[in-house]
Amino acid sequence: MLFSELKCKDVINVRNCKKLGHISDIEFDECSGCICKVMIPGGNRFLNFLCCEADIVIPFKDIRQIGPDIILVDIKC
Repeated sequence: MLFSELKCKDVINVRNCKKLGHISDIEFDECSGCICKVMIPGGNRFLNFLCCEADIVIPFKDIRQIGPDIILVDIKC
């Protein structure tokens, strides 16, 4: 799967059914090539320069399922 395909999917937290946003960046292990974490921008993207909310960092182990339109994660918010 390409990064461009991943970043178009909605990320949903299964604990509270809240939409977290879209993936903006990925961190991966240089040696193994495996994805370690995905990042979702905090706050409103349109007014991001006025917002001080930190990005949401989700370890790859907390991703439960990647579907055609959404990514389900299990994180404590």
